[in-house]
Amino acid sequence: MVQMFERFRRERRPQPPYEPPLTAHQLWLVSLSAPVNRGRDAARATLYPFRYRDDAEAERWLREEWEIPDRDELLSRLDDLLKNGYRAPLREQTGTEPLAWDMALYTDVVRKGYAAGHLDAPTAWQLLRATIMPTVAAYDSWHAFAADYLLVRKVWMEGLRGTPDQDFPAPQAVSDAHLRALLDPANQASPWNWAPWHVISLPDRPL
Repeated sequence: MVQMFERFRRERRPQPPYEPPLTAHQLWLVSLSAPVNRGRDAARATLYPFRYRDDAEAERWLREEWEIPDRDELLSRLDDLLKNGYRAPLREQTGTEPLAWDMALYTDVVRKGYAAGHLDAPTAWQLLRATIMPTVAAYDSWHAFAADYLLVRKVWMEGLRGTPDQDFPAPQAVSDAHLRALLDPANQASPWNWAPWHVISLPDRPL
């Protein structure tokens, strides 16, 4: 009975807002957030972050997870992620410039900001394009991006040990499996296979 109710609830969810098909560059940009979008309701090939329309959930997530109540705070937090982010204090611990973690979070926050109504689509795409130059300067493949993301996630998880938040994130094994699936060339559901790393350096085109 519970399973039937849950299926009925999902089927009655409103559809997300119509969006024109993404170009190759747009899908690449959206795909930067793929490591943090593990849930079954996550949309990985649209600017809107959910498979079903749930603007209220995007607003709640920004407010509770990031303490972002409005557009001004959203833009301020995004600017900090782009310029400094979590990588600044992690440089000495990792021995690298761990940009992937910040770019995945940045892209996710932009998409949630769009869903919450803090950003219109042109502004969201403009903000996402700001990730291109630093990201392609730091990595040459989705494999390199994923490896750096996982490295920083492990450091972050270690920092939560012994704190009230230690059970908040998904276990590392779950994140590892998700990244392996994204990188699997046989996985037709992976946006990283639809938009290979090199497409961002080619002229944009419709998908």
